[in-house]
Amino acid sequence: MHAPTVQFLLDFGSPNAFLSHKVIPAIESRTGVTFEYVPILLGGLFRLTGNRSPAEAFAGIKNKQAFARLETQRFVDRHHIVGYRSNPHFPVNTLQIMRGAAAALIEGGFEQYVDVVFSAMWERGLKMDDPAVIEATLNEAGLDGARMLARIGDQAVKDLLLANTQQAFERGAFGSPTFFVNDEMYFGKDQLRDVEEEIQRVLAR
Repeated sequence: MHAPTVQFLLDFGSPNAFLSHKVIPAIESRTGVTFEYVPILLGGLFRLTGNRSPAEAFAGIKNKQAFARLETQRFVDRHHIVGYRSNPHFPVNTLQIMRGAAAALIEGGFEQYVDVVFSAMWERGLKMDDPAVIEATLNEAGLDGARMLARIGDQAVKDLLLANTQQAFERGAFGSPTFFVNDEMYFGKDQLRDVEEEIQRVLAR
């Protein structure tokens, strides 16, 4: 039995990526397989694919937004997710916080950084493209906000985020949350059930 490689391509600007983040620990517990979190830049991926956010793409479609809200509420209720709310500053430019994720991946503290920033975006509703807010939020969590903001300008950090985004595009991704179970791609929080089924299928070989 060989455990599959399971990857979660995330950008903090996606509420559905946050909701996936809240559900993933239960899947890891049931399967014994750990998800590898891969930070990407959604804006960069959108440019590569010609995609737009659902808020833009579906803005003029009657009833679509209302159903999206209903579908999100069903997901929240099904998985007993507490504290989720829309970010009043949406859309938030995620370049700085995604570079921060890449920096944390290089330096350490990545898991805590992801928890803190996702919570700031989709539980606390903070304006996470404001450097002062980013620094204060990280400091409050015991992370070195000033150091993190300094690191996001490093070429190695920029290169890692660019490389992750380019590789995501080359593998077929067009948004976040995207998941890979080995080379099988899944998109959207609702496909987490399929992701789990595929993990179990690979484990049963």
